[in-house]
Amino acid sequence: MINLKFLQVFIMKRRHFVKASLLTPVAAQFTSSLSHKNRFSQPNADSEFYELRIYTLKNALQLNLVQDFLKQAAIPALNRLGSKTIGVFTEYLAEGFTKLVVVIPFSSVDAYVKSNDQLANDAAYQQAGAPYLTADATAPAYERIESSLLQSFTMMPKLEVPEKKPRIFELRRYESPNETAGKKKIEMFNSGGEIAIFKRTGLTPVFFGETLIGPLRPNLTYMLTFDDMADHDQSWKTFSGDPEWKKVSSMPEYANAKIISNIRRMFLVPTVFSQI
Repeated sequence: MINLKFLQVFIMKRRHFVKASLLTPVAAQFTSSLSHKNRFSQPNADSEFYELRIYTLKNALQLNLVQDFLKQAAIPALNRLGSKTIGVFTEYLAEGFTKLVVVIPFSSVDAYVKSNDQLANDAAYQQAGAPYLTADATAPAYERIESSLLQSFTMMPKLEVPEKKPRIFELRRYESPNETAGKKKIEMFNSGGEIAIFKRTGLTPVFFGETLIGPLRPNLTYMLTFDDMADHDQSWKTFSGDPEWKKVSSMPEYANAKIISNIRRMFLVPTVFSQI
């Protein structure tokens, strides 16, 4: 005859065992995910992240509305949150109506993620940005925003603000055929010495970033600045003829045909209120 009390204890213990068995892999997965998140949020004590926004606009009304929003609402609010050097640019000699390019630095992924909620609760931001934030569907503030999240490179972990004077900027995006090739190009900039060669030969970088989230991945994006187009042409000529660059670029593992599938570039000029 089965002891009823023994049977109840047995069933209870079995339930605990089954529950623990089911939860163990879930807990392990959660711990692993959390650990990965922490590594992602803080990959390097000096690293920072950039939101790169590209506004597509169709007329001057939209341009003025977005610029007023950035100048009067977004930049002051983001400055209060710790993003101190925000760049806003229009296209230099645009083929159509100009796009508006915005670069927003963040100290961490966490700071980036929290910013939307913080802005939503910022009364001054909401009031100053109302014409943009509540624009009617029949008269939108912009046509579309292309937004990417970038992580800075090891050899240039912080955005470097150039001297405030009339200048142009070049925004370059290198697309790679696969993730491995993309990492190889980043390696070329870092340990391969390409960033150092840039600086030594007169190319003045503002930031380098690997695109973590955004269109046309895998890719990296960086920004350079020049006095004018003549300075641009001469600086690239000096770089291309540099012996050290020729040595690095001739290495088989760094051949463009292997690690770069497309290069896109935009020439930009800063708005009067740009902090870069």
